[in-house]
Amino acid sequence: MRILVIEDERTLADFVEQGLRAEGHAVTVQHDGESGEAAALTGDYALVLLDLMLPGKSGLDVLDAIRARLPDLPVIILTARAAIEQKVKGLDRGANDYVTKPFSFDELLARVRAQLRSPGQRESSALEAADIHLDLRTRRVEREGREIELTAREFDLLVYLMRHPDQVLSREQILNAVWGFDVDPGTKVLEVYVGYLRRKLGVFGSTDPIETVRGVGYRLRVPRG
Repeated sequence: MRILVIEDERTLADFVEQGLRAEGHAVTVQHDGESGEAAALTGDYALVLLDLMLPGKSGLDVLDAIRARLPDLPVIILTARAAIEQKVKGLDRGANDYVTKPFSFDELLARVRAQLRSPGQRESSALEAADIHLDLRTRRVEREGREIELTAREFDLLVYLMRHPDQVLSREQILNAVWGFDVDPGTKVLEVYVGYLRRKLGVFGSTDPIETVRGVGYRLRVPRG
């Protein structure tokens, strides 16, 4: 899918662009409101990710122009403005969704998938891997028929691992997806939370499904046969 990112913060724009390209999307980035609006109105995009605080022309004005010409084009607002009134204003002006910075890439990707989904298509609310059952709607986790209580961050980490079963994921990939683009790559927070997950997933005597790949990151092992 072709996605337009209109974001003046270049570090964040690069982070989003790289992540979306890794998921197979074709991405165009514009760093100001005027060029972003022109690109949105003349390009054949499936989705726009739009910052509100842009040089040249505000994101809300860009949104107005998009809605006037392309009423069905999905637009997700990305902004540091967390105030409720700003969210309401963006949604009232025609945004389809709203993500407040800082955000995890996995959350953004889920929102992108939701907007790109064709009408009538539904994404399964359940994940199954390594004898683990996870329900995205109720946030319940079971292993071998027993419920496991997880914190919000432990749950998000497990979701990311389960969405990539048997795939070696680098520390940077996991940190960006679960903690967001501004996390310190030297932090040990990932190792701490992997330890928490391992203890909880193995509490009933089950084998540890999370494999450490030395020098790279982690993998959720899925038994064969």
